Amino acid sequence: MADRKLFAGHAVRRLRRHAALTQAAMAETLAISPSYLNLVERNQRPLSAQLLVKLAESFDFDPRALAANEPGGGEAGIRRRLADPMFADLEIDRNEIEEWLAGAPGGVEAFARAFDRMGAGGGVAAEGPDPVAQVRREIDHWRNHFPDLDAAAEQLADEMRLGAGDLYGAVADRLRVKHQLSLRVLPVEVMPDMLRRLDLHARQLQLSELLDPASRAFAALFQLAQIEGRAEIDALVVGAGFTDRAAERLHRRHLCSYFAAAVMMPYARFLRACEATGYDIELLQRRFGAGFEQVAHRLTTLQRVGARGLPFFMVRIDRAGQASKRFSGASNAALVEADGRCPLWRLHHAFERPGSLTVQLVELQEGGRWLTMARTVTPQGRRYGATGAEFVVGMGVEASLAGALAVARGVDLAGEATPIGLGCRACLRPDCPQRSAPPTGRALIVNENERRLSPISFAGD
Repeated sequence: MADRKLFAGHAVRRLRRHAALTQAAMAETLAISPSYLNLVERNQRPLSAQLLVKLAESFDFDPRALAANEPGGGEAGIRRRLADPMFADLEIDRNEIEEWLAGAPGGVEAFARAFDRMGAGGGVAAEGPDPVAQVRREIDHWRNHFPDLDAAAEQLADEMRLGAGDLYGAVADRLRVKHQLSLRVLPVEVMPDMLRRLDLHARQLQLSELLDPASRAFAALFQLAQIEGRAEIDALVVGAGFTDRAAERLHRRHLCSYFAAAVMMPYARFLRACEATGYDIELLQRRFGAGFEQVAHRLTTLQRVGARGLPFFMVRIDRAGQASKRFSGASNAALVEADGRCPLWRLHHAFERPGSLTVQLVELQEGGRWLTMARTVTPQGRRYGATGAEFVVGMGVEASLAGALAVARGVDLAGEATPIGLGCRACLRPDCPQRSAPPTGRALIVNENERRLSPISFAGD
């Protein structure tokens, strides 16, 4: 995979149009001929390393964005969709997908959007588009980095002098003095089924006593985001162009949470702390008064031009393996997009070690290597004897970039990694002892005279 040619004409064309340049003007800037640039944009020539460097130098272009901008999520995203049973008889192999991506990127993107709109092949179009999927696409479009929100939040944090000390108290004072909103923590008997409530009649933001200090501060900041971040948030919601009211409100909630986290962990100060501590999550929690999941999410947003952090991904799953949060940021990690999860990836192991960090070096069949971390998180609001929720937050960064991480100390990042896939139906590894089903589109092979290491055998390419 190391010598695989990189065809990214769609990304180069998008970059040129964003810069409002003609092909001739861009070619002159890159010191290449217009005809060569035309071939690159039409995917008839691959991107050379030299041209990639020139793009990065001339347009402040992050090369990691190439993969993030691939139509339909690139090869991994298209393979995931083609794993649907409706395509099982077509037996589309990797070479066909690569040719499709190179020859018709617009068609690939159209297929991906249509497939997602139809509910992953489930024929649910009559019920309308999935608001969660719509919001995820919009967040992915921005790579979960909203510079206007970060700038406004950072300015607010400076104005409130949130360098250290009592974050909750400072936010409470801001709400009381500037917006005539008081904060009140109420007993669970008064708010038995609610953690946060805005009572405009009483001019109160009411919080449940079940919230821990970090969650109380975040709830107060969420309210502050709705007021002081409204102009920036409204612009982003309008710009998304949602036609579905639920998607619009869901996106607004995400942006308010983003703004709240950006005030709690201001971009420049948070990035400096990450680099100084080796992205030590527990230390970052203490330094910024945040929870584990809040820090993990914030790490996926560090993509400011000229001041980028490491490209982390994050996924949150329950014991059934269902993902309730997915943020790939700039990582373009197929591990986030996959609907299935490999049992050899130790996400689920974290459930057996509550509160402990599980670190693992993994390698996908396509060649991507990742240093991953996983830890349990428990949502606020649980009372003794009541049914509670428990999740695992998994996150990771490419192994080639992970050398600076505190958790990488003592880990041979170039050494042996656990071979994993994207779930049995999407995985083509022939010798996996954990396999539970053959890959979609591959014929099952049964031989009563043999018993191989893998319990299931299937036809190869």
